[in-house]
Formats: sequence, structure tokens, C-alpha cells
Amino acid sequence: MDVPTRVLRIDRVPAAMMLNMAVKLALFVAFAIVVFFPPEVVEGKAMGFRAPLFLAPAVLVPVLAKVRGWDPFPHTADALASAPFLLDTLGNLLGFYDSYAVTDDILHTINWVLLVGAYHAFRFRNVFDRRNAVFLGYGFGAIAIIWWEIMEWAVSEDGFGGAGGLALTYEDTIGAMFLSSTGGLIGSVLGVMLLGPIAGRLATAQPVET
Repeated sequence: MDVPTRVLRIDRVPAAMMLNMAVKLALFVAFAIVVFFPPEVVEGKAMGFRAPLFLAPAVLVPVLAKVRGWDPFPHTADALASAPFLLDTLGNLLGFYDSYAVTDDILHTINWVLLVGAYHAFRFRNVFDRRNAVFLGYGFGAIAIIWWEIMEWAVSEDGFGGAGGLALTYEDTIGAMFLSSTGGLIGSVLGVMLLGPIAGRLATAQPVET
């Protein structure tokens, strides 16, 4: 079947479904461990508070796909939306955040590459114009890190959900915003290049979703 964007082609490949299922299975298993059998290393990390937020995309995307009849299933977007939460959870579960100070910087960058990639994976399923796409993705990533930092500050201030161990500083917040927005820009460029329109197939392209 001829498709107008690369992400629609990727979503039809069986390997995309297998990778998506692997990411989501790992995410649910990781949270089952940190919530029901929490090791000492996750104490004070508000894992119980994070659970519904981190698992929400993994649940909502299939529900939306079923309700709206998306064809093909958005495996690429689904996996990319869940991957940042998996990496963050594994970083805490395996003690990387406590053992290696650079972990937070690395994951802020990588996770926003993935998050903005997910934005483009959704967008290019029914939008076939790449004009301004890089800046739209960059803006999405910037907004996401602003609200993420607001949420982290809020829970660390009152200890909601057991977040007393976050120990945030002004320098942490500024650094996270810089690294995440930079990762978002990288993710936006890659998303447009790897998931966007296929040259020569846009003239007759029609949206595949409603």
C-alpha cells in the first residue's frame, strides 16, 4: 500500500509492533517492581505518584486507537511515548541516578528526543506538510519540560507522593530545561527526517485518520 509519510510505512512493519510491545511490557514490569516490591534505592522518589502519570500514555494510546479506528496502529508513536518513562523508571530502579550524577543530564536529553519523536509520529499520521514542523516539535518539547519542572517542584515542596528525596535546586531546573529543550530540538529534526513526508507522494495524499 502506498503511503505519504514514513511513519505510516514503519507502523505497518511487524518489527514495529514487537518493539512497541517490548517497551510497554518492560514499563509495566518495572512499575510492578517499584510499587509492590520497592527496593531501598527508590525510597523518596515518589514512584507511587509517578505510576499513573508514567503508565497513562501506554494505556491511553491503545484506547484512542481503538475508539478512533486508527489503521495502521500507531506503534511508533506508542513506543516513543512510553520509552522516556521506561528509561526514567529504570534509572531509578537500577540506582543510576544515585550512583552516576550524569544520569539525570543524559536522560533529560535522550527522553526529550524520544518525546518529541512521539509528537511527530502522531502528527505525521494525518498531517503531510513538513513546513514549520521542526519548530512545532521544538515548541512542544519546550512546553513539556516547563510543565515537568513545575510538577517536580510542586511535589518536592510538599513531599506529595513521597517525593522528599528529589532535592531539587535552581541549577537543576535550569540545566534540565536547557538539556531537555536541546534534546527536543534534536528529536524534532530527526522526527521530521525519519517519520515525515515521503518525497513525491504528497500531491494526492489524504488523511488516514478521522
